[in-house]
Amino acid sequence: MAKQTSKSKKIAQKTIFAAFNILKKEGGSLRGKEIVDKIRETVEFDDYENHRYEKTGYIRWESVFYFYTIDCMKAGFLRKHKGVWSLTEEGEKAIKLGEEKLLETATAKYREWDAKRKKDADNDDIDDEIIEETSQQQKALLEQYQEQAVEGLREFIIGKSPYDFQDMVAILLEAMGYHISFVSPQGKDGGIDILAYTDPLGVKLPRIIVQVKHRPDSSISSDDIQRLAGTMKRSSDVGIFVTSGSFSKPAVYEARSSDKHIELIDFERFIDLWEEHYQKMSDVQKNIMPLQAIYFLGSNE
Repeated sequence: MAKQTSKSKKIAQKTIFAAFNILKKEGGSLRGKEIVDKIRETVEFDDYENHRYEKTGYIRWESVFYFYTIDCMKAGFLRKHKGVWSLTEEGEKAIKLGEEKLLETATAKYREWDAKRKKDADNDDIDDEIIEETSQQQKALLEQYQEQAVEGLREFIIGKSPYDFQDMVAILLEAMGYHISFVSPQGKDGGIDILAYTDPLGVKLPRIIVQVKHRPDSSISSDDIQRLAGTMKRSSDVGIFVTSGSFSKPAVYEARSSDKHIELIDFERFIDLWEEHYQKMSDVQKNIMPLQAIYFLGSNE
């Protein structure tokens, strides 16, 4: 007699499969929060699946979903960074397996990777109460907290005006050790928002030309990159394009193939750099976007 699939695994099968298809439809990458929102809109859940845990405040299906995304990551099907989830080539191929076989394959690959998590066949179907007590669930819960933190930073930046965001970029560059010689005031800027140098007087090469776009919900085009390149009149000039959103694939290609040095900083990279150089900022600068560090017990994985 075939073993009955647990409720938790059934939840995982349909939500993981839905997430993979959403990612494929969206070009392979999407913020985790948007994936969860789209699953909520397109997948039907009963009262059991929509139950809210008192301990964490999370919905049952969301907790189960995050739990099994770890299997998918260790299987090489999925990547996550700063709240953005990306479907790998292997993950896209795995969609053809169907929802049951996809999850089964991901879990099997995870168990191969995790030598410490060897369990007998009787424990294959883990119910949701046991899930809450496992180390894998703790990792999944931590990921949810991390994504909430990133979303909080994103909403904070969205609330800033374009000139506020421009000032944040100038503060970051200063904390990184660059010397700011010009920050564009309101009005036409000729395509140059910030000028920076590696020395206080600006006599050493290179001259750094910075273009800043506050477009949190859109992608920078290749035309935008070309316009930045057009402002780089000296052969030694370095360009930096900073956006509160993302870069389109043609924009990335344009920057990489250009005969000029153009660095791209999207929202995720901006947050990484802000965190990395935060302690070098003055108290006044820190207050522009203050951060609070919270430490959790890590692992050696």
